[in-house]
This record gives sequence, structure tokens and C-alpha cells, in this order.
Amino acid sequence: MKRKIYDKLLDWKKSSAGKNALLIDGARRIGKSYIAEAFAKAEYKSYILIDFNAVGSDIKELFENHLQNLDTLFLYLSTYYDTKLHERESVIIFDEVQLFPRARSAIKYLVADGRYDFIETGSIVSIKKNVKDILIPSEERRIQMHPMDFEEFLWAVGNDTLMPFIENTILIRNHSVRLCIVKLWIISGNISL
Repeated sequence: MKRKIYDKLLDWKKSSAGKNALLIDGARRIGKSYIAEAFAKAEYKSYILIDFNAVGSDIKELFENHLQNLDTLFLYLSTYYDTKLHERESVIIFDEVQLFPRARSAIKYLVADGRYDFIETGSIVSIKKNVKDILIPSEERRIQMHPMDFEEFLWAVGNDTLMPFIENTILIRNHSVRLCIVKLWIISGNISL
């Protein structure tokens, strides 16, 4: 599924060159995890996605016990997720990072190491709420993700012709097919005002 934020991810990868992590924040259920993983699949040789909503204590303990030895941390992650990590060609995604703030504060050390890129995803309210007792990393670039806009919705339903029509036409109310598409978009809950 095509999303406009993808270009911002490409810009981050190119401009940061591993010097900072990327935090994608936004409302719940708008596709942050999806876009992070789609980007990782397309733009990196390999990736690991750590979903802090589902991960067990064994992975969380890695962040508590092995930040002083990143070789061990990366070896454990690579083995656990059965994924070979390639220096400067792999990304590690911290999905739902607000659920485990220790991983977010570890970004400082992980980015300084420089071997891999890091993407974090999380919901706005929870990210702001769950910062007690952690150091917010300055090595983090934050971008805001929004629900699908109408043009992205059109891409998702396979319509590449309506948006240029709307952009070049003032009166669309006489076009019942186009109105049905607009109504479907509104019903799907993707309207963002």
C-alpha cells in the first residue's frame, strides 16, 4: 500500500546515514507498523522487527543486561529472530516502543555503535506518557504519521484518475461514482480534518 510518508523514510535513511534513529509516531491503528516493515523489506538487505506488544521477557532482558556488550545483544537478536544482520545494510524496528521505554532510551547507545539503522513506532499519547525515568535520546528524529488522506485512499482502492480530476475540477457533485468513492472513504474512518 502506497503512503506519502514513505518518501520521508527514504529521506531519513539518506540524510541520517545511521547517525540517528527514526521515531514514527501517530494515532493508533493508522499503519505505522505496516509502513516501517514495508520500508525495511524494500530498502534493506535484512531487518528485525521487535514487537514490544508481543515480545517475551527474554528479549526485554537483553536491553536490561547487554547494553554494555552490543556484540552479545546483536548476536542474541539475530539468533532469536533467525535473521542475519548486515552492517549498514540492516534495520532493527522497535514496534510499539512506548510499551518498553528502556528500549527507547537504549537508542543512544545503539545509534552510537553505528552498525545498523533503527526505526521506532509508537502511539502519540503513550509515547508522551511513558517517558518517566528514561533519558529521551537526542539521536532520534521524529516524524508524525497521519491516517490515510483521500489521495492515499484512492491509491489503496486502485484509482489513480480521480485525484487529478478533483484537482482540476470544481464541480464533482454530479459524478455519482466519484461520490460513492468519497462516501466509502468517509465510512472507512480515514477522514482526517
